[in-house]
Amino acid sequence: MATEMTFPDSAAKGANAEQEFSPEKMSLSMGPSHPSTHGVLRLQMEIDGEVLTKCDPIVGYLHRGDEKIAENMTYNQFVPYTDRLDYLAPLANNMAYAIAVERLVKLEVPARCQAIRVLTAEMARISAHLMGLGAFGLDVGAWTVLVHSLNQREHLYKLFEELTGARFTTSYTRIGGVSRDVPAGWLDGVKAFCDQFEPALEEILALLTRNKIFLDRTVGVGVITKADALAYGLTGPNLRGSGVALDLRKDKPYSGYEQYEFDVPVGSTGDSYDRYLCRGEEMRQSVRIIRQVLAKFPGGDWYAKDARKIFAPPKDKILTSMEELIQNFMIVTEGPQIPAGEVYFEAENPKGVLGFFIVSKGGGVPWRMKIRSPSFCNLSILPKVCAGAMISDVVTLLGSLDFVMGECDR
Repeated sequence: MATEMTFPDSAAKGANAEQEFSPEKMSLSMGPSHPSTHGVLRLQMEIDGEVLTKCDPIVGYLHRGDEKIAENMTYNQFVPYTDRLDYLAPLANNMAYAIAVERLVKLEVPARCQAIRVLTAEMARISAHLMGLGAFGLDVGAWTVLVHSLNQREHLYKLFEELTGARFTTSYTRIGGVSRDVPAGWLDGVKAFCDQFEPALEEILALLTRNKIFLDRTVGVGVITKADALAYGLTGPNLRGSGVALDLRKDKPYSGYEQYEFDVPVGSTGDSYDRYLCRGEEMRQSVRIIRQVLAKFPGGDWYAKDARKIFAPPKDKILTSMEELIQNFMIVTEGPQIPAGEVYFEAENPKGVLGFFIVSKGGGVPWRMKIRSPSFCNLSILPKVCAGAMISDVVTLLGSLDFVMGECDR
């Protein structure tokens, strides 16, 4: 870890040297290989003793280029790349991208598909918040929280694998539906998870909520005012922690979210502790939504029948019908033929608002795509909120922002 030090000018030496000397400052790099930066983030800090006077986040170490990749492949082929944005919540990323393309095509998916998407998105929210909570606890010295969080995520990963065939990068959602219907007995497994998760979550949160060390490390640390949160484009729990009750699931509902009752938790002071409380309550509300989905899970199709020229035909049809074989060949080689136009859609992901702006000139490949990644926007507040903080508080602040560099360096 290289340091660059600046010293007082030698001309200041003399009888009044003590009065003329300015405090000595040091330039210090934190990351990009550092466990508390949660990925390849580099912080270029200027410190005066133990106090930060300046902090610049330096991003781009992943060199991903997802937006340009999207412009060189078909709409369907880009679905797996959305998994790699917020790789802690791939099911939610898939959903946001699919709905954006569906709105470009003006395609409505059936109620069963909407319910499956809401169910998997809320499960992904719990999974992502568990990882964020566990890592945050570890950053401030609470090892046990991470162990319990990973244990609960393992239950979710087993359910994800049963549904999608993969634990991590699921690529489950499709434009016009999902890749397959829920298997027999899977909904019972989701209900069983909720039954055991609710008391487990209370036990996890009890390790931190009134913990004296955790309170000392988070209360009053990294305060983000409501005005600053709005000015810097913060979204998700980081915005709601500052007292702004903005949640797209409530304010601009999609995929049938308007059918479900849930509360939007908000903070009062906007410090690291408020952001922790918001994520804890959001997990409770996600369980509440999941139970409502299970209670009135609709029947019918899990894909839109109008999406035949977008959605690949069933495998048995491809092997037995020439028409479906040709259709599948055209979808794979040229991509679904999307009409010209442009669309912007954003969804309430665990990290905040994930948006896709797609411009089509017709054909199977988007002409332009821009991704609004919440982690990138949330990190923009760092120079503002780090000024005057202690070096040890930087670790707390990063954990409370809960970002993922995969979508930041999209």
